[in-house]
Amino acid sequence: MRIGILGTATFATALATGWTRAGHDVIVGGRSPERAKAAAQASGAQARPLSEIGEGCDAVLLSVHWEGIADILAAAGAAAGSLAGKPLIDPTNAVDHGYGVLRTEPGRAIAHRVAELAPGAHVVKALNLFPSTRWTTSSPSPSAVAMCGDDPRALEVVGSLVRDLGGVPSVLGGLDRARQLEEVAGFVIALAFAGVDPQSAIPALPQP
Repeated sequence: MRIGILGTATFATALATGWTRAGHDVIVGGRSPERAKAAAQASGAQARPLSEIGEGCDAVLLSVHWEGIADILAAAGAAAGSLAGKPLIDPTNAVDHGYGVLRTEPGRAIAHRVAELAPGAHVVKALNLFPSTRWTTSSPSPSAVAMCGDDPRALEVVGSLVRDLGGVPSVLGGLDRARQLEEVAGFVIALAFAGVDPQSAIPALPQP
């Protein structure tokens, strides 16, 4: 597939690397052309202007700090429909750094804001619970990647890309479940910054 990535930081570069290794054609764009070129060189992808990221792509990853979402989607032409009909992967978490408190109003998720800013795009909330290092280092067992979205085809595409990274997709339901995923991210972040392994706070299922 051809995958566009909006963003050039560590997480964007990690996923770009994983997807290029899986044989996908990846293009990267950011507000800084120099950083886009550096991210592309580090991951084996290609750098493109933000306005070209949606062209001919089978899926697009939004990978910026939550406060920069509106600016980068605007620069990519999302308001004019540049991402319409495409799976738009949203791994962002609108939380206070180190505390995990959500910054969205009650009942809302940042994924809902993404959907508003990119009309016609099929937003899929996914990949918001693990740091970039999970996708750049080997793991003895695959990680379950919780995801939600309203379009079945988009969920299928994103699930395939999750498997290419070494994860196991687990669909929770429609985009109305996105806030739950973001709340879980806040829970994980808060425990991690407190020095507690988040996995120790979740009951383990008995092995068959």
